[in-house]
Amino acid sequence: MSKKVKRGVPVSLVLLLSFLAMCLCLFFSGYRFYKNKYTGSESEENKLNIVNLNPDSLECKIAKHFISDAEWEELTRIDPVLFSDTDVSLVEAEEEEPPLDLNGDGVEIQHVYGDTYEGYMMVVKDPSQVFVAINPDMGSGRAAPELETYVELNKAIGGINGGGFEDAGGVGNGSIPAGITILNGKLISGGAPQPIVGFTKDHKLITTTTTGQGALDMGVVEAVTFGPTFITDGKLTYVPGTDNLNMVNPRTAIGQQKDGTMLLLVIDGRGPSSFGAQYEDVIEIFRDYDAVMAGNLDGGNSSVMMYDGTYVHYPVSMYNSRNLPSVILVRGKK
Repeated sequence: MSKKVKRGVPVSLVLLLSFLAMCLCLFFSGYRFYKNKYTGSESEENKLNIVNLNPDSLECKIAKHFISDAEWEELTRIDPVLFSDTDVSLVEAEEEEPPLDLNGDGVEIQHVYGDTYEGYMMVVKDPSQVFVAINPDMGSGRAAPELETYVELNKAIGGINGGGFEDAGGVGNGSIPAGITILNGKLISGGAPQPIVGFTKDHKLITTTTTGQGALDMGVVEAVTFGPTFITDGKLTYVPGTDNLNMVNPRTAIGQQKDGTMLLLVIDGRGPSSFGAQYEDVIEIFRDYDAVMAGNLDGGNSSVMMYDGTYVHYPVSMYNSRNLPSVILVRGKK
């Protein structure tokens, strides 16, 4: 008596079809994303911003697929001095034209890009405008606010995400911060040695590894935890190969120039026009900006920047900002 043989679709064919379906999904998702970006409700502002893109950049080439030749010709007639767009890696210092402070608030948004990334640097001339805000319900178990809520609650003009948080399974709600948190000169959480980003009472940025009490002893009045630190007192402190998280990713970081100017950086990632940056890329950017202090903040899905009521970039999270335990905000000029 012969046995019936069950026949089905070969596993290899199933895997191949699944892969092709995933590729098609990614393609159409990317197409819808960029179509909305350059032809959607906010497209006019975006069209103005792309005028100063490097013509050889992937972002510029993508944009041209969604803008007619006539529109592109019209856009290229716009005076580029009206917009902030600095390529710190390609433009010689003597050729750079500082972007205008369009809102008169001492803040400039500058475009930065490299081989694998594009991002934005928020340059704040007056360091007293930069401060830390934390989840008002920290440790309660309730979800932390998103960046836009922090901005609204603190009447800020902009900001970026701050320190890390407990994020089991990638669904953390920002309630429990990781490491050291200091606010108003008081240790809110943590205590064991951690890499911190902190501010002293006289608005100096501190990027180092220390204990909670050690930070307080150094005069730190506000701090959040993440790492690694990149530059301390003008010296490179990051040691390549010592961190297993150093891969191409969205990034958030902060630095300070010798004259006190604060540098808030966000790098886009995990997208068609910006894969992300490694730590060495971030360090190079801060060196180009003559930073004497620089430290890494929470990246990945948490990376986010807002200014003047809108997102400066397109965050990885489809819902814009995640729930964040801490942020670094910029207040308006007094």
